[in-house]
Amino acid sequence: MRKIVFVTGTRADFSKTKSLMLRIEQGKEFELHIFATGMHLSKQFGLTVHEIEKCGFANIYKFINHDKYYQMDLALAHTIDGFSKFIAEYEPDLIVVHGDRVEPLAASIVGALNNILVAHIEGGEVSGTIDDSLRHAISKLAHIHLVNDERAQKRLLQLGEKAQSIFIIGSPDLDVLESSDVSLEEAKAYYGIGFDNYAIVMFHPVTTELDSIKNQADELVHALQATATQNAQNYIIIYPNNDLGFNLILEAYKPLHALERVMFFPSIRFEYFIALLKGAQFLIGNSSCLLKEAPYLGIPSINVGTRQTNRMGSELASVFHTEARQDSILRAIASAKIYKAPQPRSQKREKSDKLFYALLENGKLFTIEKQKRFQDL
Repeated sequence: MRKIVFVTGTRADFSKTKSLMLRIEQGKEFELHIFATGMHLSKQFGLTVHEIEKCGFANIYKFINHDKYYQMDLALAHTIDGFSKFIAEYEPDLIVVHGDRVEPLAASIVGALNNILVAHIEGGEVSGTIDDSLRHAISKLAHIHLVNDERAQKRLLQLGEKAQSIFIIGSPDLDVLESSDVSLEEAKAYYGIGFDNYAIVMFHPVTTELDSIKNQADELVHALQATATQNAQNYIIIYPNNDLGFNLILEAYKPLHALERVMFFPSIRFEYFIALLKGAQFLIGNSSCLLKEAPYLGIPSINVGTRQTNRMGSELASVFHTEARQDSILRAIASAKIYKAPQPRSQKREKSDKLFYALLENGKLFTIEKQKRFQDL
């Protein structure tokens, strides 16, 4: 029985790969292992490894890769060390990673150097921060590419990847979004949220803009304060990820803790988050959720700053772009609050977990060459 290990370091990448893991776990052809690390093992960020455990997965390996400072370079080094020992013990046939963070980069390095197939989910995307460099580096180390669409496929071909190694499976997180049956009432009761109307805030650090992160966060906070106190706007704020500069954002948030119209959460379980997002007036910040889940559900979103520059979805009418300045953010909030989303059309899509599992079952992924060769255009 072939062993497949998924590497997850954040609430976000777990939510985006959960449906694929469940498909393997529920089948009998493959043995699933989960290497949980990064923010999942941090009390400050909500110990989200518990959300993995609640799914009932049989094989979860927990590894703490950080100290209290969450330095990204040290986390990379520690993850390489820990994952190298893991694969030496468990000898997986396939390593599956997602996205653009240091944990998948570490796992891809270990896999490539130990001649183990690495499959990368959501390569070929673009954004406006260090994530771009990490994502493309992972793609160059990975042997298999499981991408969202033809645009991502084209970018990987430009990076010199073989067409035969690229498979379009769509966005796996939409599997969970479509199948989630948690109601708004359940989600609000679970997290003790008493607001009738509210917006959701998700603002992450842009590591390449470290010198201005505090100022950007302050400008956002001033806008949130003004609308909460003057316009009775309620906010649900979810902590940033643990990239370099997160502490500056948390510091900037401190004045908001005194406001009754603002609630803070280190993390929110994805199914509950989707229920809350469906009921939100708008979403504001710089998470990729602004360009994917929110538009998919017809919820207006406000993209603050440069983190999602050029990302797919940026062109949508429901996405309002603003600089990280109070006056500009306030104008974007006013526009988002009066935006009327068109009636959502039924969207036919084949589920990503089904497409992924078919590739596993027919053995196609396991025939991909481990020797990588640059493909000239």
